[in-house]
Amino acid sequence: MPKSSGYTKRLVRVWTALLAVAASLAILASAAQALPAGFWGVVPQSHLGAEQYQRLGTGGVETVRIPVGWGSVQQTKDGPFDWSGFDSQVEEAAKAGIKVLPFLAGAPEWAVPSKRVPGAGGLEAPAHLPVSGAGRTGWAAFLTAAVARYGPTGSFWSEHPGVPKRPIRIWQIWNEPNFKYFVAKPNPTEYGKLVKISYTALKAADPGAQVVLAGLFSRPKGARNAAGKHKSLNWYASDFVDRMYETTPGLKTRYSGAALHPYTINAHELPEVTEEFRDVLVENKDAAKGLWITELGWSAGPKSSGNLFAKGVAGQARELKTSFTLLRNKQVK
Repeated sequence: MPKSSGYTKRLVRVWTALLAVAASLAILASAAQALPAGFWGVVPQSHLGAEQYQRLGTGGVETVRIPVGWGSVQQTKDGPFDWSGFDSQVEEAAKAGIKVLPFLAGAPEWAVPSKRVPGAGGLEAPAHLPVSGAGRTGWAAFLTAAVARYGPTGSFWSEHPGVPKRPIRIWQIWNEPNFKYFVAKPNPTEYGKLVKISYTALKAADPGAQVVLAGLFSRPKGARNAAGKHKSLNWYASDFVDRMYETTPGLKTRYSGAALHPYTINAHELPEVTEEFRDVLVENKDAAKGLWITELGWSAGPKSSGNLFAKGVAGQARELKTSFTLLRNKQVK
């Protein structure tokens, strides 16, 4: 994950026991015949091995979403791009017949300085998104290099002729930019600029490339006041996107899918937060865009009053099954 250990801890709680999740998918794989291609996906919290990828593929998983941190790939200004940490994941996923959805995020210190995240126990995040100066130039070069590595004519495929060719054509830009753990001061206008910069760079490198918006945390705690108005550093996903449309002319033509992370205490709350987000797309006359759910889950850890996402193994399976059913029933035919 890009550097934000506090947020990573939240995800670890939510996505504990990846294999348990995979097992749930395997149980439900028989229902996949009635679902659209790409419905099943996972977000691992560490590098997976060949056996794990094969198990996921056998269980019906179609997509694996993996972080590609700019700071990890290019540590010095004008320095080389080191894809070694990502190559093995692309290779094993391809061998298992699984597509890779990368989310590109983070920034090295030479491009964007880090800033302490308020109220996060000393954690740091990029002070802002890379939309100006060395950050903007470097970000565009990073995306161009990613396509040159994994796109249709990417060097990865020519260097690995024995790997089934599954070029990456869909790129997710950043992760939860409405939540302070991924950028110290979330700013919808700034994120709109990043989307446009990313679109230009990706399309220049691969005219068939598609951009998916960052998965937005549906309702960060404290992001609205009692009257329902935005407040604090964090933003509700719906408020963030609405402001982004308002302040970013031409945005609609720069991406093909919006994404949401509808973390809820119980699965039955999922339709409410998802529809709230979808309504913003409709109100901005952009309803034709695909709506992706790129993170969702509960912990299999013991139930705890201090962690309402912890459901136990049986509870996790129940919440996941309910969520999958709701999403299947609400899918656009």
